[in-house]
Amino acid sequence: MRITLVAGSNRQNATSTILLKHIESILLEKHISVSFIDLAETPLPLFTPDNWEFHENALHLIKSIQNADGLIFSTPEYHGSVSGALKNALDYVSIDKVAGKAVLSVSSAGGPLGISSLTHLQTIVRNLHGINCPEWISIGYGTNTFNEDGTPTDEGTRVRVQTVLNSFIELTKNLSHKPVVSS
Repeated sequence: MRITLVAGSNRQNATSTILLKHIESILLEKHISVSFIDLAETPLPLFTPDNWEFHENALHLIKSIQNADGLIFSTPEYHGSVSGALKNALDYVSIDKVAGKAVLSVSSAGGPLGISSLTHLQTIVRNLHGINCPEWISIGYGTNTFNEDGTPTDEGTRVRVQTVLNSFIELTKNLSHKPVVSS
């Protein structure tokens, strides 16, 4: 199984990215192959449909998404929506790269929770024909602190992450092993 994680903040040490790195460590412990794209370290030019000669970072993103069995997108919540960096990245991705794949949405907010960003992200995923995981992860103030190793300090957050990841992994397995129907 291959999972591509996209950290959708262009801010260094963003809590949404730290949370995604924690998720990556859990996946690696489960011996799941991971591709991690951090948009703060791999910036993308502003997408325009007038230019289809994509920057090498955009080509890397597209290939990583195409080769994945499942996808995890994280975003900070900015003004009730996803980050511009993540939206721009997803604008590079065509439906055929996401269709039928399990997608987990993860957010971090300066307020209680990033619910608006998650619903917007799930709408984007639906429009790319991805299969939204019925669970999601959102952290807000009080739960967005981490130990030196990147583990959330809040026990409830650690349990929630593990529970949601288990659900996502099961969904990804089920979707990536669909039997081929011949006519």
